[in-house]
Amino acid sequence: MEQEIFYSILVVCLNPGKRIESTLESIFRQTYTNYEIIIKDGGSTDGSKDKVHQLIEKSGMQEKVRWIESRDNGIYDAMNQAISYATGEYFLFLNAGDDFYADTVLEDITKAAHTDSDLLYGNLYHKALDTVIYASPQIDAFTCYRNVPCHQTCFYRRSLFARRGYEPKYNVRADYEHFLWCYFEAKAKMEYVPVIVAAYEGGGYSETKENRKRSAAQHREIVVKYMGKKQANHYRWIMWLTLAPLRSFLAESTVFSGIYNGIKNTVYRLIRKKEG
Repeated sequence: MEQEIFYSILVVCLNPGKRIESTLESIFRQTYTNYEIIIKDGGSTDGSKDKVHQLIEKSGMQEKVRWIESRDNGIYDAMNQAISYATGEYFLFLNAGDDFYADTVLEDITKAAHTDSDLLYGNLYHKALDTVIYASPQIDAFTCYRNVPCHQTCFYRRSLFARRGYEPKYNVRADYEHFLWCYFEAKAKMEYVPVIVAAYEGGGYSETKENRKRSAAQHREIVVKYMGKKQANHYRWIMWLTLAPLRSFLAESTVFSGIYNGIKNTVYRLIRKKEG
């Protein structure tokens, strides 16, 4: 980008323990410093609040951090509340326990992206699997069905959230639903930036056994909402015919995930080379 960008880094938490300290330290270390941090705490009682304030004071970052403490009805309601306090041009949601992958992430994103993009997204490092999960360089309807970028790697222009926030009724998939709204309804210009944005700790809210079932049910409802039943069923059959369950197993395996994601990145690189 030719101009400097002001970012809002939004961190929501409830009893995060020491995990939030790692998250904040990764933000404080950024070489690009034109940002603010909005911390939305749901009323933690684990002593993390005092630790966070000590860390902020020790780092000398008081002017960059805004602490909001209020009750909420879950993670997406908390995110919506955090949004209402953000003033940046682009928003990034970095959950407690997730870190910037490198000290130069904001600098690299700012240099590489274009100023007219509504949504910038990059790649994700999965700590538990010790592998990089590469995002598709092109977003289309089928990409939206099968695999959108993780919200920890997405920089949203504030105008998108000014029009509409997360829908909390999708208590596991609201970020996915909002991404599809951005693509299908808001017609957002989306740009892939080949940067590893975040390091994800794994074992998130949506990954419990119970929430995996909710996630699948909400996915079915959301894709029909934006694509229609016919197109959604068409993509569903394509996924089965291309052995999607097996590929998911490989992608989530501590043994095979590195190989699988390496192959996927090679395919994406060939696509970018062909189109570039």
